[in-house]
Amino acid sequence: MRLSARNQLAGTVVEIHEGAVTTTVKVRLEVGATMTSSITKEAADELGLAVDTPVVVVVKASDVMIGVE
Repeated sequence: MRLSARNQLAGTVVEIHEGAVTTTVKVRLEVGATMTSSITKEAADELGLAVDTPVVVVVKASDVMIGVE
C-alpha cells in the first residue's frame, strides 16, 4: 500500500474496544508511544484487526493544536 500522507507511524495493536458502530483501536508505536484511533466497526472488521496485528497509523490533519494552562 502506498499513500501520499507522510505521517505514517508503524506499530502494533495492543487493545481493541468494539462498540455498536465505532471501534477504538490502541496502537503501540515502534518509538514507544501509544496512539488511539476511532474507526467504524465495519472498517475494523474488514481490516481483520486483532491484538498483536502489525499496522501503520496514518495521521492526516489540517491542524495540530497545542494548549497550556
